[in-house]
Amino acid sequence: MTEANENNDQENSPTPLEQATYLLQKYKLVAGLVHLQGISDESLVESTVQKQNLSELQDFLDQLHPADIAHILEALPLDDRLLIWSMVKAEYDGEVLLETSDAVRATLITDMGSKELVAATEYLNTDEIADLAPDLPQEVMDDVFRSLPIAEREQLREAMSYPEDSVGALMDFNVITIREDVRLEVVLRYLRRLEEMPDHTDQLFVVDRNEHLKGVLLINRLLVSDPDTLVAEVMSKEMIKLHPNDVAQQAANAFERYDLVSASVVDDTDKLLGRVTVDTIIDFIRDKAKSEALNLAGLSEDEDLFAPVLKSVKNRWVWLAINLVTAFIASRVIGMFEDSIEKLVALAALMPIIAGIGGNSGNQTITMIVRALALDQINNRSTWKLIFKEIGVSAVNGLIWGTIIGLLTFAIYQNPQLGLVMGIAMILNLLLAALLGVLIPLTLRKFGHDPALGSSVMITAVTDSGGFFIFLGLATVFLL
Repeated sequence: MTEANENNDQENSPTPLEQATYLLQKYKLVAGLVHLQGISDESLVESTVQKQNLSELQDFLDQLHPADIAHILEALPLDDRLLIWSMVKAEYDGEVLLETSDAVRATLITDMGSKELVAATEYLNTDEIADLAPDLPQEVMDDVFRSLPIAEREQLREAMSYPEDSVGALMDFNVITIREDVRLEVVLRYLRRLEEMPDHTDQLFVVDRNEHLKGVLLINRLLVSDPDTLVAEVMSKEMIKLHPNDVAQQAANAFERYDLVSASVVDDTDKLLGRVTVDTIIDFIRDKAKSEALNLAGLSEDEDLFAPVLKSVKNRWVWLAINLVTAFIASRVIGMFEDSIEKLVALAALMPIIAGIGGNSGNQTITMIVRALALDQINNRSTWKLIFKEIGVSAVNGLIWGTIIGLLTFAIYQNPQLGLVMGIAMILNLLLAALLGVLIPLTLRKFGHDPALGSSVMITAVTDSGGFFIFLGLATVFLL
């Protein structure tokens, strides 16, 4: 009973966002009352209650993880966001910026001065600074370079030289290397002298004098082996090696397949450059999933939830314009069969069913294909097999649901020919949806675009126009 009560208490306890919102409202309520009363006495404005509310909010923020602060900032309108941001500890600024979305990060950076931005990078590793670099003004980056030691400066230049979706962009330079000809006791003494181990250190990298990777020493082997044993005797030569120019998705697939916590990054001569860790991979997968979800609907991932109206309009108008064009095409398809619809009014009631089912089926196919492309499961040899497989699935679904909708149409309108037309139109539109559901994302990838970019919008447009044309065309031929 006690454990159950504790679980219920945890479920009912407010989230960090709810707590921050409550404390923020308390602070704003007093400020609003003072403003409504027209009181200009600064001593009252900065009353004990106001100071207490601010102090309570400050204490709460000081206890939060940077990721929680980032989540709160993303969920607040701009004015509230900037108020919270002004209360975040300076040493957390860089980590919070890393955790926020690109759009929110831009609003926070705009509110900061150059000195504040340079100071925020002082608490970050070079690979983390490289993640922020595209969003920082050039003069700030110049100051950051000048503030770094020579070795870290070169690491930062190297990290910034890799493409955004490459392993090099995910690489962490903070690694622990050892030699194979030393005893484990020496390694343990070396580790104890460190202030702390790098996050997610599950293995130490064994290198020669030229930093070429020879193997890895797992931490669990280090802890349970005889301290007098040489590293060469317990190290493993079976390891996953990534290259900086590899596609980041390949690294994500390797981490998922082999349950990795970290993996080495080497150049063409096996020289150790750095490592990739599971937390970076999780962030990459999360960002990729968010990007694909937005791209399917034709939305930009750079849009802030609370962005100004005009900016949001600017980010969305392109696909709305495309929708308008495709909707106009669909209306003209219907217009071609106005005479048929006038003679048999039931056609107007039935044709949205064909278009709707086709659009849903096409979106199912596109979702599967986009996911398979992300996991690198499709190659040139498998493309045709995949097309035939999806056509087969749609053919079976078309026969099943075409028969059902045909029988329902016959039961409602007592017209067997109309029921037959509905069934055939359903089959043909599902086949069209399957074919284009495969071809659209594959074509987008072939031309160097994100396979998810607007796929949902395009398949819906095609199945609407195609469904109307197929159904009304068949009705015109067989019923009128």
